[in-house]
Amino acid sequence: MSIDPKAENQFEMSEDLETVEIAKLKKSPGFWKEAWGQFRKRKLAKLALMLVCFLGFIALFSPAIVGTKPVIAKYKGNIYFPAMGYFSPKWEAVFTKDKFYKRYPKTLKVKDPESWAIWPLFFNDPARRVEEDEWPGRAENPQAGEPSSLNFFGTDTRGVDVFAQMVHGTRTALLVGFVSMGIAATIGITMGALAGFFGGWVDTIISRIIEVVMCIPTLVLILALIAVIESPGIWAMMAVIGMTGWTGIARLTRAEFLKLKQMEYVAAARVLGVSPFRIIYKYLLPNALAPVLVPITFGIASAILIESGLSYLGFGAPPPNPSWGKLLRLGQSNYQNWWLILFPGLSIFLTVLAYNLIGEGLQEATDPRLRESGSRE
Repeated sequence: MSIDPKAENQFEMSEDLETVEIAKLKKSPGFWKEAWGQFRKRKLAKLALMLVCFLGFIALFSPAIVGTKPVIAKYKGNIYFPAMGYFSPKWEAVFTKDKFYKRYPKTLKVKDPESWAIWPLFFNDPARRVEEDEWPGRAENPQAGEPSSLNFFGTDTRGVDVFAQMVHGTRTALLVGFVSMGIAATIGITMGALAGFFGGWVDTIISRIIEVVMCIPTLVLILALIAVIESPGIWAMMAVIGMTGWTGIARLTRAEFLKLKQMEYVAAARVLGVSPFRIIYKYLLPNALAPVLVPITFGIASAILIESGLSYLGFGAPPPNPSWGKLLRLGQSNYQNWWLILFPGLSIFLTVLAYNLIGEGLQEATDPRLRESGSRE
C-alpha cells in the first residue's frame, strides 16, 4: 500500500507546528520564581524562614496566647477587645474609666452580671505579678520562682511570669528589626539609586555623606540621644538604628545601578523619552533589588542584637514594653535564677541565627556563582 507524499509532508508539518506551539507555551521561569526555587533547596534557610514566620505569628497574636485581659468581652451590651490594650491603652479605655484596675476576671461580673469573656490560652501578665485568687482558685506568682505548671519559664524577682514576657517581648524584638531596617532600606535604596544613576557631583556628595554616617557608631548615638532626651521611647531607638544602618544598603544599591544603567534597555528607555525617575523605579530598581535583600536581612538581626544589648544595659525599651534583654539583665544579678538567662538568651540566639541563615540562603539563591556550591550541601 503506497502513502501519498503530500499527506506525509502535511503530517510532518503538523507535528512541527505542535512542537513549536509546545515550545512557546513552556516559558522560562522569572528571576524571583527561580530564586525562590533555589532558596527552598536550602534546608537550613527554609527552617529559619519557618522559625521567623512562627515568631511573627507569636508576636501578632501574643495577647491571645498569654495575658490577663479578655480577648473578647461583652460588657454592658457592647463587644470589646480588652486584650488589644497590650498594643494600645485606647482599646481598654472603657474599662479604665470604670476602674477595673486591669483586674478583669472578677470585676466583669461585679460591674455587669450578664457579661461574658473569652480569655487567652494562659493567664499571666507580662508587666505585673498575678495576685492570689485573681483567677478563681489560683495562687499568686512567687518571686524568682522556678519553672512550674503555672509559670512555664519561671518568674523574675518581681514575680512577673517569664513566659508572658518572652511571648510579648517577641513583638518588641521583631518590631525593632523590621521598622528600623524598613527606615534603613528606604534611605539606603533611595540614596544609592540616585548616586548610581546620576553619577557626577550627585554621586560625590552622597558618597561623602555615606562615609560620614559610617563613622558614627549606632550604640554611641543612641546613648547620646538618651542623655539629651529624658525618655526617648522605643520608636526613637528604631529611628536612630534605621538612620545609621543604611550605608551598606546604599553602597550596594549604588554599585548595582552603576552596572545596570549601562544596559541596552536603559538606553532604549532614554531614547523613548522616559523620565529618569521612571527609569530608576520601574526598570532599574526591580533588577537591583535582589542583592539588596541580603544586607537588609542581616541588618534585621543586627538591630535585634542592638536592642537586646541596650535593654541589657538598662537603656532599652521603656516600661511597660517587655524585652528579652531586660530579662537577661535581671538574671545578671543572681546567676542562681538560671531560667532568666537560659530562655531569653536562647531566644535571642535562635532569632539572630535564623535571620543570618535566611540572609545566607538569599545570597546563594540570587547569586549564580554561589548556587553550585550551595546545591552540593
